[in-house]
Amino acid sequence: MAAVTFDTYAFIKRLIESGISDKQAEAISDAVKEAHETSIKEFATKNDLRLEISRIENKIDTLELRLTIKLGTIVAIGIAIVATLVKLL
Repeated sequence: MAAVTFDTYAFIKRLIESGISDKQAEAISDAVKEAHETSIKEFATKNDLRLEISRIENKIDTLELRLTIKLGTIVAIGIAIVATLVKLL
């Protein structure tokens, strides 16, 4: 995950320059930093998406193989039944 820097010192300094008290500026800075860090954890990166696509593709390949085996079994049983019926009739 890419790190995004947040310059708390510059942020607090700018708030103080706009007329907010030191204590309020620090509290606002802490709140913004905490909200930013929390929101970053909820985003998927390109790598996360690539991994998930790879997992899904693997599951699809596995399901495709299982379906092919089941279909082949059904066809083989069908041929065996037809061959048995031809011999009996």
